Amino acid sequence: MKRLIMMAICFLFVAGCGGETPNGSAAIGDEGTVASAETTKLPDVSEAPEEGKQEGKESMHMSSIPLQDILDYFAAENDFTPAEGFDRKHDNAEYGEVFEIEYYSETTGTMRKANIYTPPDFDTETTYPVLYLLHGIGGTHTEWNGGRPNEILSNLLATGEAPPMIAVMPNVRATADDGIPSDMFSPEHIAAFGNFIHDLRADLMPFIRENYPVSEKREDTALAGLSMGGREALNIAARMPEAFGYIGAFAPAPGLMSALHDTDAQLTDAEITAIPDEYKRNIFVLINTGNQDGVVGGNPLMYHNAFVNNGIESVFYTIDGGHDFNVWKNGLYYFAKNIFRIDEREDDQ
Repeated sequence: MKRLIMMAICFLFVAGCGGETPNGSAAIGDEGTVASAETTKLPDVSEAPEEGKQEGKESMHMSSIPLQDILDYFAAENDFTPAEGFDRKHDNAEYGEVFEIEYYSETTGTMRKANIYTPPDFDTETTYPVLYLLHGIGGTHTEWNGGRPNEILSNLLATGEAPPMIAVMPNVRATADDGIPSDMFSPEHIAAFGNFIHDLRADLMPFIRENYPVSEKREDTALAGLSMGGREALNIAARMPEAFGYIGAFAPAPGLMSALHDTDAQLTDAEITAIPDEYKRNIFVLINTGNQDGVVGGNPLMYHNAFVNNGIESVFYTIDGGHDFNVWKNGLYYFAKNIFRIDEREDDQ
């Protein structure tokens, strides 16, 4: 009961739970150590592109996931302090757009909303990699506005540390009434998050592919989330390994491991083990958490260990901070600069 009360408080009031200065530790393949932007509407793109339109596009995708290069980067990194101003707009940089769209969901039988980030100089004739970015248990498709994805992704693009990409920020609460309920920890509410995998697979991803110039390749498709969204990202990674080459879980919420919790969305060791070897050895998983996070506790490390124990390389690191955007933005920064990696890049930041 105490944990539920604490979770409810922190999920509702995410600001001010931790420090500003990251100073943490990292583990790769072992146990590790636990110690709002404005929304602008762009032109409507609800109609599907003309047949054959994909063929003439310039492709931004990489040929494969450079997993060892990414792991080597994190093995050498020991100070998880982002570049100064990584989440702010700068006078000499260009920024993309964040806007709201609607799509019909057969899963819920309703129109659903999502926010989409497109990079500076967005070109409908260019094929982009795509990142699906999930919110927490008390949020909606607008929650990531507080994490400044436009600033983070556009700044990384400006410095050559990430390629142009499209980011999709959906409502992860997949139910006909997808507003925030009074009881966020009710079984019905938790089940709605578990139901999101069906909306993602059958409704949202097909809509994005039909209406936006995104690559359909696994190595060009990433999934990440904060808190409850991080938990869902890990759950979906085990159930849809053929769809995503990169998985990020920023202070992921408890509830997946059957040994500790009894929910409808359990991620069991058997399910992780069942991931085919071709995906086990070709997926990038990043999990982080705050040293002062009293909400998720040791669950992020437990998830990391579960992946590693089943032959899946996983990066795990901690920084000073609580269950808040100081930690979640840090996770997005390091995740984004290591997905869809550019062929020629420096070892250092």
